[in-house]
Amino acid sequence: MKKDLTFLGIETSCDETAAAVVREDSDGNVKILSNVVSSQVDEHLEFGGVVPENAARSHAEKIDIIIKKAIEDSKCEFTKLDGVAATAGPGLLVCLMVGLSAGKSIAGILKKPFLAVNHLEGHALTPRIFNKIEFPYLLLLVSGGHTQFLIVEGIGRYKRIGTTIDDALGETFDKTAKMIGLEFPGGPKIEKLAENGNENTYVLPRPILNHPGCNLSFAGLKTAILQLSSKIKSEKDRENLAASFQKTINEILNVKCKSAMNEFSSRHQKSKKVFVISGGVAANKSIRNNLHKLSKEMGFENFFPPTELCSDNAAMIAWAGIERFKNGIEDNLEVLAKPRWPLDPKAPFLKGAGVKY
Repeated sequence: MKKDLTFLGIETSCDETAAAVVREDSDGNVKILSNVVSSQVDEHLEFGGVVPENAARSHAEKIDIIIKKAIEDSKCEFTKLDGVAATAGPGLLVCLMVGLSAGKSIAGILKKPFLAVNHLEGHALTPRIFNKIEFPYLLLLVSGGHTQFLIVEGIGRYKRIGTTIDDALGETFDKTAKMIGLEFPGGPKIEKLAENGNENTYVLPRPILNHPGCNLSFAGLKTAILQLSSKIKSEKDRENLAASFQKTINEILNVKCKSAMNEFSSRHQKSKKVFVISGGVAANKSIRNNLHKLSKEMGFENFFPPTELCSDNAAMIAWAGIERFKNGIEDNLEVLAKPRWPLDPKAPFLKGAGVKY
């Protein structure tokens, strides 16, 4: 197999239209040659969330332009690509189909290898772009639709040891923001508002905190925020509630991450202790600082993706394509989009929004 690999990645699982070109040289050095992301935040603002049909229409209008720009920015011609990777799931079906179809068309025309990538695997492998992280490692995947603890044993090999039993953490941030009068997307706005608040103002519930294991729950916390939001009288009240909410999230993560770390250590006693935190919520500075301190306390080395690679992007999809291709994996052009595609298909089913994928 050719050692230098250059892949085009395409991502349209939700409301970002993205394309990127990533290259790994013969020495294993990786360079992101381009990473173009077109957000639809303004288009969904009035609805307070993503409208699938509108998102898919926007993807269809932008996808050719975004891919062309990614190629131009990379200064790499289509014919010099070694493969094409596109997100095949999980996500919104009508959105997935846009990027997946574009990727298959390009790969078919160029007669290049095609890789159908699991969006979650893209997040899981992102820190390996710039760090020589060896398997196995512990992963906390925190995003708008997912909150899971997984042991990453290798490419395509994941063991889920904990998950949210109801809402995902990113969704909890967004809905909390909406309840206290902040616009979508709410996560970054909550973080900014909390900077000026007193985190000890409100004592908020920490659902199933003392239950054994690594599962999490955020529904009860969200209900408490709803009840308190009606009592907000000033901007200072809102800042205090945001700060108290963020403190509570950090307290929940502290306890559950400790459980996950102990579980990892018991399963892989001879392995290096490595903790990876990935997904959109991993961009939150308060959470980063909290988990960095916890990792040091527990004897784990921790890795976060650069903040620009925490949210949905195509560089992680291109990189996951390279990783899979190097492991002898290649998909045919008949592959279909998978709106639900768990990283650990053997994990027991748990009813709840945060585990639907």
